[in-house]
Formats: sequence, C-alpha cells, structure tokens
Amino acid sequence: MRPHLIELNLRALQAKLESMQPKPEKLEPASFGGLFDLPPTAEQIAAAPTTSEGLAYELVDTSEKLDQLAMLLREQRLFAFDTETDSIRANEANLVGLSFSFKAETGYYVPVRGPMGSSYLSVERVLKVLKPILCDESIGKVGHNIKYDLLVMRHAGLDVAGVRMDTMIAAFLIDASRLQYGIDRLALDLLQFKKVPTSDLLGTGRNQLTMDRVELPVITRYAAEDADVCWRLYELLSKKLDAIPALRKLHDEIETPLIGVLTDMEQRGISIDPPTLKQQSLALGERIDTLRAQIHEAAGQEFNIDSPKQLGELLFVKLALKSVKKTKTGFSTDIEVLERLAPLHPVPKLVLQYRQLVKLKGTYLDALHEHVSQRDGRVHTSFNQTGAATGRLSSSDPNLQNIPIRTDEGRRIRLAFIPKDKSTDVLLTADYSQIELRVLAHLSGEPALKQSFMEAEDVHTTVAAEVFGVPREQVSREQRAQAKIINFGIIYGVTASGLARRIDGMDVPTAANLISDYNKKFSRVQQFMQECVEKARKDGYVETIVGRRRPIFDINSGVIAQRNAAERVAINSVVQGSAADLIKIAMVNIARKINADKRPLDMLLQVHDELVFETPEAGVEAQADFVRAEMTGAMQLDVPLEVEVGWGKNWQEVK
Repeated sequence: MRPHLIELNLRALQAKLESMQPKPEKLEPASFGGLFDLPPTAEQIAAAPTTSEGLAYELVDTSEKLDQLAMLLREQRLFAFDTETDSIRANEANLVGLSFSFKAETGYYVPVRGPMGSSYLSVERVLKVLKPILCDESIGKVGHNIKYDLLVMRHAGLDVAGVRMDTMIAAFLIDASRLQYGIDRLALDLLQFKKVPTSDLLGTGRNQLTMDRVELPVITRYAAEDADVCWRLYELLSKKLDAIPALRKLHDEIETPLIGVLTDMEQRGISIDPPTLKQQSLALGERIDTLRAQIHEAAGQEFNIDSPKQLGELLFVKLALKSVKKTKTGFSTDIEVLERLAPLHPVPKLVLQYRQLVKLKGTYLDALHEHVSQRDGRVHTSFNQTGAATGRLSSSDPNLQNIPIRTDEGRRIRLAFIPKDKSTDVLLTADYSQIELRVLAHLSGEPALKQSFMEAEDVHTTVAAEVFGVPREQVSREQRAQAKIINFGIIYGVTASGLARRIDGMDVPTAANLISDYNKKFSRVQQFMQECVEKARKDGYVETIVGRRRPIFDINSGVIAQRNAAERVAINSVVQGSAADLIKIAMVNIARKINADKRPLDMLLQVHDELVFETPEAGVEAQADFVRAEMTGAMQLDVPLEVEVGWGKNWQEVK
C-alpha cells in the first residue's frame, strides 16, 4: 500500500470514530456519576422556561450613565462581558455595543452604534472610559465564546485582559458529549431560561437586519440578556468545575490561557500566494479531468460521478457489485463503501481519488481566495476549543486542518502558504513525531514499545519484526507498511475487517491473525485497552493523562455493534485526548515565553500535532531550538518526545 493511502485510510477511520459516539441533546446528569444535579421532576419539565420579560436591564446611553456603570464595574471582582457587532466574522466585524452583568437578572447595554435618530455615545468616548477596567488583569472577565469578543475589541483598539472563564468551554469540559454549546441552548438546558432568539431582532432571509439597525430598547434586552445568562452560567459551571479538581486545573491552566494564544493566532492569520493557488488549481483541474476519463473508461460508459444515485446504479446494477450499505434513498456510496469495494473493481478506487481531488480543489485552491481579509490580505482561520470530543482543536472559515500532509496534492496546496515578507522571513514548523504511539507506550507501559522509543529505533520496524517474527534487519518495506497501519489502527480500535480493507490484498482471517499476534507480542497494550473499557463501564467516562473527561455511551449496550463501537471510542479518546492536551500545554508555554522574552517569533497555526510559526530567517536556528525544547518538555512521559523542526519560504518547503 502506498504511504499516502495509508494516511487517508487512517484519517477516515479517525473521522468515523468521532462520528460513532452518540451525542445527547442535553447534559445527562449520569454522565459523570452525579456531577450534575438530579434530573428535573415531571413538574419542572412541564413548566414553561423563564424569560427576561420584565427584568430591569439598563440602557447606558449618556455620559452620566456610563460613568456610573464604570464605577460599578471597578468595584467588581469579576463580571460577564459580551459584544454586539455587525458581522459574525470577528476579523471583519465593527463594534455595535457592549453588555455587562455581575448579578443574576441584571444587565447593562452600552451602544456605540444604532439606527438613525437614536441616541448613543461615541465608540471613542465609551472605550476611553471602559479601557482602564477592561484592560485591568486584576478584574476578572467571563464570556461565552469570548475569543470572538476579544478579537472584536482588539480591532476596536482595546486589548481585554483578565479572562477567567469562557462558559462555552467550561460546559464542554464538564460534558464533551453535547451537540450544541451555544448560549441559547445552554440557557434552556441548564437554567430553564429561554433567550430572545436572534431572528426576532434581525429577521431572516434577504431583508435581514444587522445589529446596528435594531431599535435600542429591543437590542438592550437582547444584549443585556446575553451578559446576564453568561453570568448565571458562570456561577453554575464554576461549582461543577470545583467539584473535580483535575477539571478545574485543566480549565484554569490549559484551556483558559489557550484562549489568549488562539486569539493572537487568529488575529495574525497567515499569508497566501494567489498566483500559486491559481496555478495549483489549474493543475489539479487537469488531474480531475484525467481521473474522470479513467473512471468512465473503467465503467464502460459516461455518467455523473458526482451523483450518488448514478454512481450507485453503475456500481450495484451495471457492474453487479455487492451492495454494502443502503440509505433511505438507495445505495450508499460513502467512503466506507468505496473502500470495501476498491479491491473488487477499478471504479471505486478511482472514485475515491477523484472525490479527494475535487474536495481539495473546491475547499482550498478555489475557496481560499474568498477568505483573504480585506484588512491585511491574510487568511484568518477560527480555532474551536469545543469542536472535537477528544479535546483536539478544530478550525473553520477556512478549515486548515484537513489538508493532507503526505499526498502530492496536499503538499502542492501548502506551497501557497508563505511568510508575510518572503525577502526576510520564513515559516518555521514543528511537528511531534509519532506522538500518539509514544503516548500509548507511556500509558500502557509496554516494554517493547518503550525500548524502541528510548533507543530511537523505528517503531514500525520494531512492531513488524515482532508481529511477523523476523529480525529487524530483515523486515521488508511491505511488512513495515502493514505494521504502521496496525500501530495506528490499534489506537483507533481497528477490527479485522477494517484492517483488511486498509491493506491491499489482505483478507479478514489474515488481518485477524495479525491483530492477534500483535496482542500477544504487546500484551501490555491489550491490557491497557481493556482497562480503558473497564473504566468506561464503571464510571461512564474515560480520562486523559491530565484529567480531561469524555463520557462513553453504549459501553454496556446489549447491542454488540454499539458496545464494540463504544469500546473503540473509549480507547481512542484516552490516547488522542492526551496528545491533544500535550500540544495545548506546549502552545501555552511557548506563547508565554515568546511574550516574556520578546522573541521575534509568531505562532500562526496549529494542525493536530504540528505548529506553524513566522520568524526572520536571520536567527531562525535559535528559534527552532527554542520551539523544540518547549515542545519536548511540555509533558514528562516514560518515553522521550521527539519534534521534527524545519523552515522555508513556504509551508511545503520547510526542511
């Protein structure tokens, strides 16, 4: 199997595992053995949720009122803070108003923009009065998705300090199984409070308003309510975090400091080279056309490859391949189905390649132009701390974390990412080497894996030698490739059928024997995995090295398929979640020391186990040594951490 196909298969398996775990709409009290209060009574469920109707929220629209509010805020140890803007994209949004609360059922709204004819203070006046308070580290601030508000305030010319909690992240740490962490849903689920829907203010469709055109009495209730609800969530979630010291420490020492790090990264963005994007888009378009022709030739007819219906009819009717899975509308042609069919006929394998290239072209090469900021000409992705139940960061608008890193197409896309000044600067990248396998070696205590890493051996060769029963020097390239799939597959709980699909020419019995041989040779790994499962069965959740929790549903299900899926999620969550915590710790430490030492080094991106920086080419070796030292020292494991560092004039050519 070619290396890039190995990577694609493992990524597909990882994505599938993330989607396996069912996510309840509400926080379940039993998720953490009673962390949440008892379930509501039937009377409480039947009762209508409360609203802000009649609450005395205050509009601050005069200098006197602003001065009074400032005096109140100075007296607080902590307050909730929110912004209203005219755009959902923080890097393009203009400030419309600010809201505050430090007591339940109270709130204040300070508009700096409004409909024609309305009375409000200038943004200059408001920021001048509030700046000493908002920039005071000793006065704590809480918010919901507060990173957005921090970015908005920076663009307005003010750097907010003293962030103590993001209630969205706190809710995620307490229960990482939810579908939604929006403030409206949390208010309803946790406070039995129904917020004013945004659509009530702005409308929908083509005639939708922006916040600066909403009448002040209306937006005052909406904005002050946001701050009020945020304050109430803070009071509730703080108690929940305090009940579990490990989660409180994770919140205070990793996730909350990371908010500021990500704010800096999002504000900086990264430069791209438009001509390179265009050139690569044209080249990829030609490859797509070639693949389309090959698919039609292999199929013996022309058809719309992008139509699941036509593809399904071609595969399962004309070619008479066995249907693996069906949907409500007909034959399924998703990636799992195509992978199973790939060994049986050329069309499914070619379609997999075709879909990948089409996605790369549409998602990155063609769409990145739309994400270039008019303010600075750079691309500003958004990092989400609540996007993956394992604790990994996700990115969006645009998503820069799914660019393949070992395929030719992925590398070509990375050619377009460049430093701001190519004449003097370089991009510096630092990537943890085989981090999940190192975490597995640490957690399991498996002697053979630990020894391999301690002696800086190639771990895939080590595993191949053990599983296939040959000396290390006699391990073939094919055996090493298969061992690599087994190594990473074990982390994701791969089954015999899953392993057979991922290794060309392998049947299920042979794959089952490989997994069995692995478990015999590396018995401590098998023991560790069983301990993860038992932990999930006993407590309903699993934990990472630093105490991050993920609830595991269906672990005691009577349905074998559901129970097996839950077991795989339990194992993967511990390993991958620990790796996610590791790089977050490294990011916080690196950012703190960059600021303290005033290093000429800017962190731009995080892509799973990789960090991307921008730095002057002169002195880059010193910055590389610094980053490597911080990343390898971020967490003490029983095996050494290795970091591959390189630099170059674009993201692809780092070396």
